[in-house]
Amino acid sequence: EVRLVESGGGSVQAGGSLRLSCAVSGLRVSANCLAWFRRTTGKEREGVALVYTGNGQTRYTDSVKGRFTISRDNAENLADNTLYLQMNSLKPEDTAMYYCAARSSSWFCPFISSEYNYWGQGTQVTVSS
Repeated sequence: EVRLVESGGGSVQAGGSLRLSCAVSGLRVSANCLAWFRRTTGKEREGVALVYTGNGQTRYTDSVKGRFTISRDNAENLADNTLYLQMNSLKPEDTAMYYCAARSSSWFCPFISSEYNYWGQGTQVTVSS
């Protein structure tokens, strides 16, 4: 069974930092997409950052480039990983529910939420001005 469990959300003032974590377990293939999405009320989920586990390549949406960093540890053990999202220089517009997601057995990692098989429950990030 694949499980994704997020933690690390909270409230912070603009300009501050937070680090989100996602404990990923049960992925039994070597090539997967691991991603962070976010959603605000009334909007679709937006892809924020992703990493392709096959080669470690990362990708970011334009609004977070230079401020957010996606990473993972325990990369040698591909069945269990912890995925991180380091968020610096936070802005009020970063306020959202953040979700980690996994797309298994794929070399193609899109910022399309419907393409992801597995999701965490979400963690709230609130940035005040």
